Amino acid sequence: MPANDSDRRLLERAAREAGVLAQSFGANDLDVRRKEADGSPVTAADLAVNDLLGSTLRGARPSYGWLSEESAEDPARHAAERVFIIDPIDGTRSFIEGADTWAHSLAVAENGQITAAAVYLPKRDLLYSAAAGQGVTLNGVPIRTTGTSVLEEAEVLAPRPVIDAPYWRVPLPPLRRAHRPSLAYRLGLVAEGRFDAMLTFRPTWEWDIAAGTLLLQEAGATVTDRLGRPLRFNARHPQHPGVVAANPALHGDIMNRLTLAP
Repeated sequence: MPANDSDRRLLERAAREAGVLAQSFGANDLDVRRKEADGSPVTAADLAVNDLLGSTLRGARPSYGWLSEESAEDPARHAAERVFIIDPIDGTRSFIEGADTWAHSLAVAENGQITAAAVYLPKRDLLYSAAAGQGVTLNGVPIRTTGTSVLEEAEVLAPRPVIDAPYWRVPLPPLRRAHRPSLAYRLGLVAEGRFDAMLTFRPTWEWDIAAGTLLLQEAGATVTDRLGRPLRFNARHPQHPGVVAANPALHGDIMNRLTLAP
Protein backbone atom coordinates (compact mmCIF):
# COMPACT_ATOMS: atom_id res chain seq x y z
CA MET A 1 0.00 0.00 0.00
CA PRO A 2 1.44 3.45 -0.90
CA ALA A 3 2.63 5.41 2.15
CA ASN A 4 0.13 8.24 1.60
CA ASP A 5 -2.81 5.84 1.49
CA SER A 6 -1.54 3.89 4.49
CA ASP A 7 -1.26 7.14 6.42
CA ARG A 8 -4.75 8.17 5.34
CA ARG A 9 -6.21 4.92 6.67
CA LEU A 10 -4.34 5.37 9.93
CA LEU A 11 -5.71 8.91 10.30
CA GLU A 12 -9.25 7.71 9.59
CA ARG A 13 -9.06 5.05 12.30
CA ALA A 14 -7.53 7.45 14.80
CA ALA A 15 -10.15 10.12 14.06
CA ARG A 16 -12.99 7.70 14.72
CA GLU A 17 -11.36 6.58 17.99
CA ALA A 18 -11.02 10.24 18.96
CA GLY A 19 -14.72 10.76 18.27
CA VAL A 20 -15.70 7.96 20.63
CA LEU A 21 -13.51 9.38 23.38
CA ALA A 22 -14.63 12.99 22.94
CA GLN A 23 -18.30 12.04 23.06
CA SER A 24 -17.78 10.11 26.30
CA PHE A 25 -17.29 13.43 28.13
CA GLY A 26 -20.37 14.91 29.74
CA ALA A 27 -20.91 18.59 30.42
CA ASN A 28 -19.77 18.15 34.02
CA ASP A 29 -16.53 16.45 32.97
CA LEU A 30 -15.10 19.19 30.75
CA ASP A 31 -13.05 21.19 33.29
CA VAL A 32 -12.98 24.21 30.96
CA ARG A 33 -9.91 26.40 31.30
CA ARG A 34 -8.43 29.35 29.42
CA LYS A 35 -5.05 29.23 27.72
CA GLU A 36 -2.56 31.78 28.96
CA ALA A 37 -1.38 32.63 25.45
CA ASP A 38 -4.67 33.80 23.94
CA GLY A 39 -7.52 33.13 26.37
CA SER A 40 -9.08 30.47 24.14
CA PRO A 41 -10.84 27.60 25.92
CA VAL A 42 -9.40 24.14 26.40
CA THR A 43 -11.19 21.21 28.03
CA ALA A 44 -10.28 17.92 29.60
CA ALA A 45 -11.62 16.31 26.42
CA ASP A 46 -9.17 18.27 24.22
CA LEU A 47 -6.29 17.02 26.33
CA ALA A 48 -7.54 13.45 26.52
CA VAL A 49 -8.05 13.28 22.75
CA ASN A 50 -4.59 14.75 22.23
CA ASP A 51 -3.10 12.03 24.43
CA LEU A 52 -5.03 9.32 22.59
CA LEU A 53 -3.96 10.59 19.18
CA GLY A 54 -0.37 10.95 20.31
CA SER A 55 -0.31 7.37 21.55
CA THR A 56 -2.10 5.94 18.51
CA LEU A 57 -0.37 7.88 15.75
CA ARG A 58 3.14 8.10 17.15
CA GLY A 59 2.91 4.49 18.24
CA ALA A 60 2.17 3.50 14.64
CA ARG A 61 4.71 5.91 13.09
CA PRO A 62 7.48 6.52 15.67
CA SER A 63 9.72 8.28 13.16
CA TYR A 64 7.15 10.99 12.39
CA GLY A 65 7.34 14.39 14.04
CA TRP A 66 4.51 15.90 16.04
CA LEU A 67 2.76 19.29 15.91
CA SER A 68 -0.47 19.64 17.85
CA GLU A 69 -2.43 22.54 19.27
CA GLU A 70 -2.49 20.86 22.67
CA SER A 71 1.13 19.70 22.88
CA ALA A 72 4.27 21.57 23.87
CA GLU A 73 6.50 22.55 20.97
CA ASP A 74 8.79 19.69 19.94
CA PRO A 75 11.78 21.01 17.92
CA ALA A 76 12.49 17.47 16.71
CA ARG A 77 9.64 17.89 14.21
CA HIS A 78 11.89 20.03 12.01
CA ALA A 79 14.28 17.14 11.44
CA ALA A 80 11.57 14.56 10.75
CA GLU A 81 10.84 13.48 7.18
CA ARG A 82 7.10 13.33 7.93
CA VAL A 83 5.14 15.17 10.61
CA PHE A 84 1.69 14.73 12.12
CA ILE A 85 -0.21 18.05 12.33
CA ILE A 86 -3.15 17.69 14.69
CA ASP A 87 -6.04 19.67 16.13
CA PRO A 88 -7.58 17.31 18.70
CA ILE A 89 -10.88 19.24 18.75
CA ASP A 90 -11.35 22.00 16.20
CA GLY A 91 -14.27 24.13 17.34
CA THR A 92 -13.84 23.71 21.09
CA ARG A 93 -16.42 26.41 21.84
CA SER A 94 -18.98 24.47 19.82
CA PHE A 95 -17.98 21.30 21.68
CA ILE A 96 -18.46 23.01 25.06
CA GLU A 97 -21.91 24.24 23.99
CA GLY A 98 -22.98 20.71 23.10
CA ALA A 99 -23.39 21.59 19.42
CA ASP A 100 -22.38 19.31 16.54
CA THR A 101 -20.06 21.47 14.42
CA TRP A 102 -16.72 20.48 15.94
CA ALA A 103 -14.19 18.16 14.38
CA HIS A 104 -11.00 16.19 14.77
CA SER A 105 -8.46 17.44 12.22
CA LEU A 106 -5.52 15.12 11.45
CA ALA A 107 -2.85 15.47 8.77
CA VAL A 108 0.59 14.30 7.70
CA ALA A 109 3.07 16.72 6.09
CA GLU A 110 6.17 15.88 4.07
CA ASN A 111 8.54 18.55 2.77
CA GLY A 112 5.99 21.24 3.55
CA GLN A 113 3.11 19.55 1.71
CA ILE A 114 0.17 17.68 3.19
CA THR A 115 0.18 14.07 2.02
CA ALA A 116 -2.66 12.51 4.04
CA ALA A 117 -5.63 13.99 5.90
CA ALA A 118 -8.77 13.16 7.82
CA VAL A 119 -11.41 15.51 9.23
CA TYR A 120 -14.12 13.83 11.31
CA LEU A 121 -17.27 15.32 12.82
CA PRO A 122 -18.43 12.63 15.27
CA LYS A 123 -21.88 14.05 16.03
CA ARG A 124 -22.68 14.26 12.33
CA ASP A 125 -20.77 11.07 11.42
CA LEU A 126 -19.00 12.92 8.60
CA LEU A 127 -15.55 11.65 7.69
CA TYR A 128 -13.60 13.56 5.06
CA SER A 129 -10.34 11.93 4.04
CA ALA A 130 -7.69 12.34 1.36
CA ALA A 131 -4.30 11.08 0.23
CA ALA A 132 -2.14 13.16 -2.07
CA GLY A 133 -2.72 12.20 -5.70
CA GLN A 134 -5.52 9.79 -4.79
CA GLY A 135 -8.56 12.04 -4.44
CA VAL A 136 -10.81 12.97 -1.54
CA THR A 137 -13.95 11.36 -0.17
CA LEU A 138 -16.76 12.09 2.25
CA ASN A 139 -17.88 8.89 3.98
CA GLY A 140 -16.23 6.97 1.15
CA VAL A 141 -17.88 8.88 -1.72
CA PRO A 142 -15.66 11.05 -3.97
CA ILE A 143 -16.32 14.81 -3.72
CA ARG A 144 -15.48 17.85 -5.84
CA THR A 145 -15.59 21.63 -5.56
CA THR A 146 -18.15 23.71 -7.45
CA GLY A 147 -17.39 25.42 -10.75
CA THR A 148 -18.67 28.86 -9.74
CA SER A 149 -16.23 31.34 -11.29
CA VAL A 150 -17.13 34.82 -10.00
CA LEU A 151 -17.69 36.20 -6.52
CA GLU A 152 -21.09 37.70 -7.36
CA GLU A 153 -22.46 34.19 -7.89
CA ALA A 154 -20.62 32.50 -5.02
CA GLU A 155 -21.76 31.38 -1.59
CA VAL A 156 -18.85 31.96 0.76
CA LEU A 157 -17.92 30.67 4.19
CA ALA A 158 -16.29 33.56 6.03
CA PRO A 159 -16.38 35.37 9.38
CA ARG A 160 -17.98 38.81 9.32
CA PRO A 161 -14.70 40.84 9.41
CA VAL A 162 -13.83 39.46 5.96
CA ILE A 163 -16.30 41.88 4.38
CA ASP A 164 -14.55 44.94 5.88
CA ALA A 165 -13.60 47.46 3.19
CA PRO A 166 -9.83 47.67 3.94
CA TYR A 167 -9.31 44.15 2.63
CA TRP A 168 -10.69 44.90 -0.83
CA ARG A 169 -9.27 47.07 -3.62
CA VAL A 170 -12.73 47.53 -5.18
CA PRO A 171 -16.18 47.71 -3.56
CA LEU A 172 -17.23 44.24 -2.48
CA PRO A 173 -20.40 42.95 -4.19
CA PRO A 174 -23.27 41.80 -2.01
CA LEU A 175 -21.89 38.60 -0.57
CA ARG A 176 -23.85 35.46 0.27
CA ARG A 177 -21.97 34.66 3.43
CA ALA A 178 -22.29 31.86 5.98
CA HIS A 179 -20.15 30.68 8.87
CA ARG A 180 -19.33 27.50 10.82
CA PRO A 181 -17.37 27.28 14.09
CA SER A 182 -14.85 24.68 12.91
CA LEU A 183 -12.33 25.91 10.35
CA ALA A 184 -11.55 22.33 9.31
CA TYR A 185 -15.28 21.75 8.66
CA ARG A 186 -15.50 24.95 6.60
CA LEU A 187 -12.72 23.68 4.36
CA GLY A 188 -14.46 20.32 4.02
CA LEU A 189 -17.73 21.99 3.04
CA VAL A 190 -16.00 23.78 0.17
CA ALA A 191 -14.28 20.55 -0.88
CA GLU A 192 -17.65 18.80 -1.13
CA GLY A 193 -19.21 21.65 -3.11
CA ARG A 194 -21.78 22.82 -0.55
CA PHE A 195 -20.10 26.24 -0.59
CA ASP A 196 -18.01 27.87 -3.29
CA ALA A 197 -15.19 29.45 -1.26
CA MET A 198 -13.73 29.83 2.22
CA LEU A 199 -12.06 33.03 3.37
CA THR A 200 -10.36 33.97 6.60
CA PHE A 201 -7.90 36.83 6.94
CA ARG A 202 -6.81 36.33 10.55
CA PRO A 203 -3.45 34.68 11.33
CA THR A 204 -4.26 30.99 11.11
CA TRP A 205 -2.53 28.09 12.88
CA GLU A 206 -1.39 25.13 10.81
CA TRP A 207 -3.34 22.59 12.86
CA ASP A 208 -6.59 24.35 11.90
CA ILE A 209 -5.99 24.14 8.15
CA ALA A 210 -3.50 21.36 7.39
CA ALA A 211 -6.01 18.54 6.85
CA GLY A 212 -8.55 20.78 5.12
CA THR A 213 -5.92 22.05 2.70
CA LEU A 214 -5.38 18.57 1.26
CA LEU A 215 -9.12 17.90 1.12
CA LEU A 216 -9.50 20.99 -1.03
CA GLN A 217 -6.49 20.37 -3.24
CA GLU A 218 -7.65 16.85 -4.00
CA ALA A 219 -11.15 18.22 -4.73
CA GLY A 220 -9.73 20.57 -7.36
CA ALA A 221 -9.37 23.79 -5.37
CA THR A 222 -6.59 26.33 -5.12
CA VAL A 223 -5.59 27.10 -1.53
CA THR A 224 -3.30 30.00 -0.58
CA ASP A 225 -2.78 32.51 2.19
CA ARG A 226 -4.56 35.86 1.83
CA LEU A 227 -1.60 37.25 -0.10
CA GLY A 228 -1.89 34.52 -2.72
CA ARG A 229 1.13 32.52 -1.57
CA PRO A 230 1.07 28.70 -1.48
CA LEU A 231 0.76 27.17 1.98
CA ARG A 232 3.74 25.24 3.29
CA PHE A 233 3.49 23.31 6.52
CA ASN A 234 5.65 22.40 9.51
CA ALA A 235 7.03 25.94 9.60
CA ARG A 236 9.11 27.04 12.57
CA HIS A 237 6.32 29.45 13.44
CA PRO A 238 3.33 27.34 12.32
CA GLN A 239 0.97 30.16 11.41
CA HIS A 240 -0.14 31.70 8.11
CA PRO A 241 -1.72 35.06 7.21
CA GLY A 242 -5.21 33.79 6.50
CA VAL A 243 -6.55 31.42 3.87
CA VAL A 244 -8.31 31.82 0.52
CA ALA A 245 -9.74 28.58 -0.88
CA ALA A 246 -11.88 28.05 -3.98
CA ASN A 247 -11.80 26.46 -7.40
CA PRO A 248 -9.02 28.03 -9.54
CA ALA A 249 -11.25 30.44 -11.47
CA LEU A 250 -13.05 31.75 -8.39
CA HIS A 251 -9.81 31.91 -6.41
CA GLY A 252 -8.33 34.08 -9.15
CA ASP A 253 -11.35 36.37 -9.15
CA ILE A 254 -11.14 36.78 -5.36
CA MET A 255 -7.41 37.51 -5.44
CA ASN A 256 -7.91 40.14 -8.15
CA ARG A 257 -10.27 42.00 -5.83
CA LEU A 258 -8.19 41.76 -2.66
CA THR A 259 -5.68 44.35 -1.57
CA LEU A 260 -2.30 42.82 -0.87
CA ALA A 261 -1.57 45.22 1.96
CA PRO A 262 -0.92 43.43 5.26
